Amino acid sequence: MADLSSLLTSSRQLTAHIPRPDLPTINLGLDQIEQQSRRLVAGQTTAPDQSKASYLLAQAQIDTSALGSQVANLNTNQTFAPLQPINDTDIAGFVRHAHEQSLIASIEEGRRETEAEFYRVLEERSRRDWENRKKKIFEELGLKVDSAPAIPSTEYAGVANAFGKSRLAASTSGRGLGLNMSVTQTKQTMPMHQKMMAYDRVLSHLNNARLAQTAFPLIFQFKAVASETPQGSSAIGQQFAETLEILLEITGEQPQLAHSHAQAHLLNNSPVLERSFAKPYLADPQSTIAAELREKIVNGARTALEKQYWQFLEQTVHSKPMDAALGGDPGLANKVRAFLSVRFYKAGRWEDRLELIAAKPLWAQMFYLIRTGNLREALEVAINSERQLNDREPHFIPALRAWVESTDRSIPRTSRERLFSAYNARIAFGANVDPFKQALFKIIGRIEPHKKTVPLVTSTTEDWIWFQLAMVDEQEGNGLKELGELLESYGEKHFTGPSTEGPSPSASISMLLLVCGLFEKSVAAMYEHPELQVEAIHLAISLAYYGLLRVPARQEMTDVDVLIQSVKGSTSLNFALLINRYIRQFQKTDPKEAVQYAFCVGLTADRITSTTSDYDATVSRDQLELTREIVRRVIVNCQGKWEELIGGMREDGTRFTGVLEHYLPLLQLNSTPEYYDVILKGAATMCEEDRRITDAIKLYNLAGARDTVISCLARALGELLSEPGGGGVEGQELENIAQQVIRMYELRGERTKESQEVVKLIRARSAMDRYAQGDMEGALEAIEASDIIPLDGDLRSLNRRVDQFKFMDPAITRNLGEILMLTMNIIVGLHARTKTANISDIDRQSRLARLRQKAKAVSTLAGLQRMSISSDILGQLNRLEVKVAH
Repeated sequence: MADLSSLLTSSRQLTAHIPRPDLPTINLGLDQIEQQSRRLVAGQTTAPDQSKASYLLAQAQIDTSALGSQVANLNTNQTFAPLQPINDTDIAGFVRHAHEQSLIASIEEGRRETEAEFYRVLEERSRRDWENRKKKIFEELGLKVDSAPAIPSTEYAGVANAFGKSRLAASTSGRGLGLNMSVTQTKQTMPMHQKMMAYDRVLSHLNNARLAQTAFPLIFQFKAVASETPQGSSAIGQQFAETLEILLEITGEQPQLAHSHAQAHLLNNSPVLERSFAKPYLADPQSTIAAELREKIVNGARTALEKQYWQFLEQTVHSKPMDAALGGDPGLANKVRAFLSVRFYKAGRWEDRLELIAAKPLWAQMFYLIRTGNLREALEVAINSERQLNDREPHFIPALRAWVESTDRSIPRTSRERLFSAYNARIAFGANVDPFKQALFKIIGRIEPHKKTVPLVTSTTEDWIWFQLAMVDEQEGNGLKELGELLESYGEKHFTGPSTEGPSPSASISMLLLVCGLFEKSVAAMYEHPELQVEAIHLAISLAYYGLLRVPARQEMTDVDVLIQSVKGSTSLNFALLINRYIRQFQKTDPKEAVQYAFCVGLTADRITSTTSDYDATVSRDQLELTREIVRRVIVNCQGKWEELIGGMREDGTRFTGVLEHYLPLLQLNSTPEYYDVILKGAATMCEEDRRITDAIKLYNLAGARDTVISCLARALGELLSEPGGGGVEGQELENIAQQVIRMYELRGERTKESQEVVKLIRARSAMDRYAQGDMEGALEAIEASDIIPLDGDLRSLNRRVDQFKFMDPAITRNLGEILMLTMNIIVGLHARTKTANISDIDRQSRLARLRQKAKAVSTLAGLQRMSISSDILGQLNRLEVKVAH
C-alpha cells in the first residue's frame, strides 16, 4: 500500500496539468497538516456527546463503560511475554517460546507481504484495465497508441530473407513471446494504397472461387502481389513473399493452379482447397491426424528453408566468380564446392576447423548439399570418396544411404547405434572435430537432440531453425510442439546481433513462429509492426483459407487483444478484430471491397455436423454471426452510398439488387428473404440505434418491411413535430422520403390505415414549414388536409374525433397539443391579416366569422382532450381564442 508521502506526491500531480493562475496554491507539509489538526482538536471546548453511541451499543448488549475501563487499564508491556513464566534454567521452555514467537512473526510478515501484494496487483490490474480501455477508445477514434520500438536486423547478403523489424519479446510470465499488441493504424501512402488495391482484387477472385466451389491458388496470388509491390515497399513485399514461400511448401499448393488470367480457376477441376487442414489442425494434439499434420509442417518448412538457402548459395557464387572458380561444371556438387571456396578458402588455405579428405572439405560439401535439399547428390559425393571415408568412418556411408532412401529421414536402429558409438568415440569429446562432420552425425542419427547448436554450422537463425527441423522426431518427444516452446523460451536476444559471415543471425520472429506451426502467434507478431499490418492481415486470410488458424469463441474475445487464450488451453487469433480494424480504413469509400474482407471471416465458420464438438460448433456460429455483423456494419458505415452494394428502389416502386446478394452462400444464407431479415433489417436496426432514422427507413424499405417502415416513419415524424421548426433540414429530408415511400406503396395498391396516419403527420409537418415561411393560407390548408382536427365546429364531429384518437398512432396523439397550438397560431395570424386586408367589409366579416368558428373548434377539442394536453397549452389556447373572438 502506498505511504502518505507517495499519496501526497500523487495528489499534487492530479492538478499539475490544469493552469489556474486565478486560484492560490496550498503548500503544506505533513508536519504542518498534523500541527493544524492538533490545534483544531485542542480548540474544541466541549467533549463529543457519547451518550447516543452508548445507548445504541447498549441495545446490542454491549457494556461500553466496562469495555472502556478494560481498555484504560490494559497493560501492553507483557504483550509478547510467555503466558506462563519461564524459569532462567528452563531452556526447553525458552526455546519453545522463541519458536512460537518466530512463527507469529513469520505469520505477521506473511500477512503484511500478502496485503502489499494484494494492493500491488490491484493497482496493476487497474492500470492494465485503463490501458485496454484507452486503446479501445483510440482505436475507435482512429488515433495512434504508442507501440514498443522494433529492433532492426540485418539480412542475407544480396537476398532479402525475412522481416527485419520483428522481434522476440519476453512474455508476462518472464519467458516466451510477449506480443504487445498495438492498435496503431498504418498511414496510407500511394504505394500502400496500390498494394491494398492489388490484394483487394485477389480477394474478389477468391470469393468468386468459393462461390463456384473450386480451388483457388490464394498463396500464389498473394505472393505475386507481394513480389510486384510498388517502389517504396518492395523490401517488405519481397520479405513477405519469402514468408509465403514457406506457407506454400507447408500447404502443398500447386503452381499449376495459378493461371494467367484471373477467372481461369473457374475452369479447373482441382479439389477444393478451402479448409483442407482444418480437421487435423483443430483436432486433439494427441491424435494421429494432428501428428501427421505436424510432420507435414516440419517437412514443408524445412523444404522452403532449403530452397531459400540454395538461392542464397547461387547468388553468393555469382557475386564472387573469381573466388568461386566455378568452371564449366554446372553440377550441384560443383556449385556447393564453389560456395565453400568463397566462404572458407582464404589466402590459399582452407579454414582450420574443416577436415580435409583428399584435399577437399567433403564433410562440409555433403552438409551443404543436404542443407539445400540435395540428398541424392550428397550420397553421390560420399560414394565417390567411399574408400577415404570408410578409412575414417566406416559406418557413415551405410547410415547416409539408409537415411537418404527412407521416406521419413530415419535409419534402422542398428545403424543408429553404430553411428552413436562412433560419435561418442571420436566426435563428441574431440578437440578439433570438423563441425560439419558433427552436424551430419547428429542429423542422420538424431544424436543428442537436446543440444541444439553446432559451432560454425548454426551461426545464423535460418541455419539454426533448419537444424532444429532436421532433428525433429515426434516419436521421441522432440517434436514440433517442443520446438515451439524452445523458440519462445529463448527470447529475442538469442536471435539478434551482428553477423561476421554468411546469413544474418536475425530472422523474422513471424517466420520462425510460422515454421514452428505457431500460426496465430506468427500473425500477431507481424501485426505488431504498423508497416507490416497489411501483410499480417493477408497472412491470416491465407491461414484461415486452409484451416490453419484457430479462432476464439465470442465470449472469450475482447475489443483490444489480438491473441486470446482459449478455454481449451490453446492460443487463438482474434481474426474478426483484425479484419474489422483493416476495413475501417476504406469501408466508407469502398464498401464493395470491404465486404470481400468481411466474407473472409466466414472462412473460420465451418459447417456444423453431427460430429462437431460443442465448443467448435459454438466457435463456428460465433464466427458466422461476426461475419454478418461486419457486413451489416459496412452497410451502415458507407453512409447511404450503398446502392451498388445492396441495391435500391426505382421510381416506379420496383427494386434492383446489389452485388451483396450474389454472395449469399458465403454468409450461409439460403434465400433472399433470409438475407432481408438477417442483413438488411439488422443494418436498419443498427442505424435506428445510432439515431440515423432516414437511413434506417431506407433499409427497412429495401428489406420489404412495410409495416416497420410505416411505424418508423410515424415515430420519426412525431418526434420532429415536437422540435422547433419541425426538425429543420433533417425534418424536410424525412418528409420527402416519407412522401416517396407512401407514393410507392399507393402505386402498389398497399394503402393502409397506418400509411394514411403517416400522411396526416406529413401534412401537419408541412403546415409547420409553411407557417414558419409566413404562408398562413397554405398552412391552414395543410392542417385541414391532414384531417386531424375537424375545423367545421360541429360538436358531434369533435366528439367522434375524440373517440377516434384512442385508435390513432401514438405519434399523433402524443403531439396533439403541438398541432392544436400550431393551428390556433395559424388562425390568429390569419385573423390579424384579415383585419388589415384591403377587401370589402362584407368579405372581411365573413372570413373573420369562419376563423372564429375554427378557433372555437380548436378550443373545444382541446377541452375534450384535456387529460392528454398540458395545462400551459390549454391556457395559451384559451387566451388566443379570446383574441380571435374580438
